[in-house]
Amino acid sequence: MLVSATKMLNDAVQGKYAVGQFNINNLEWTKAILTTAQENNSPVILGVSEGAGKYMTGFKTVAAMVSAMIDELNITVPVALHLDHGTYDGCYKCIEAGFSSVMFDGSHFPIDENVSKTSELVKACHDKGISIEAEVGSIGGEEDGVVGAGEIADPNECKKIADLGVDFLAAGIGNIHGKYPDNWQGLDFDALAKTKDLIGDLPLVLHGGTGIPADMIKKAISLGVAKINVNTECQLYFQEATRKYIEAGKDLQGKGFDPRKLLAPGYEAIKVIVKEKMELFGSINKA
Repeated sequence: MLVSATKMLNDAVQGKYAVGQFNINNLEWTKAILTTAQENNSPVILGVSEGAGKYMTGFKTVAAMVSAMIDELNITVPVALHLDHGTYDGCYKCIEAGFSSVMFDGSHFPIDENVSKTSELVKACHDKGISIEAEVGSIGGEEDGVVGAGEIADPNECKKIADLGVDFLAAGIGNIHGKYPDNWQGLDFDALAKTKDLIGDLPLVLHGGTGIPADMIKKAISLGVAKINVNTECQLYFQEATRKYIEAGKDLQGKGFDPRKLLAPGYEAIKVIVKEKMELFGSINKA
């Protein structure tokens, strides 16, 4: 059964660890992440961008697949199904489709509009027991066509959004989506600490978890980051394992062209990186 992300992230703040959000794109992705979470007794958040939701034919399909998979695989660790970087309309669609958590990304709106839309969605989500994440200061890089430069969120604006009753908050601290450029300045821990001082125990979210050095991840967790999003890294591991399989000519041997065989190395590679991230984040045996 799906659960909201509120309790797992509040527990993470108290326990000084973080729960990984791993984005899903298809059945293999979902199965790899769920089984890895179960094997390592870790809570997990499955992230779905609006683009990925559309690719999988819609949010209802995604919710039905994930719920059925939890039953069929006997998954007992806490699992939240979360809309990643949702639009205002997308959030309502996911609430209806059976998601247990949503993120409303109002970071590109003026702060007053971000406040009013977030406030309305907080009520809609909490009426149904769904957790909600909000964002202040856009995250850099590209995600589903949305490009941002990696802004540093204003701590006072973070407080305004936090006070609306959101369950966790994504605050830009120089992190970006995708691969980090060579001239990346690193995370702004001063901004993170200032935000934390103003919002108290509210869990913070770090987007763009791929490519951030382990010591920075650990420092961010020590400063109240309780949810870390990983997407690009799973894609890169999947791509590399699939490439090796084909370059070795294995798809031409026997029934090597069978999609179940063709996708197996990529599936196993996702399991490897997800476990590594769970170890780094400290969520193993925290279910």
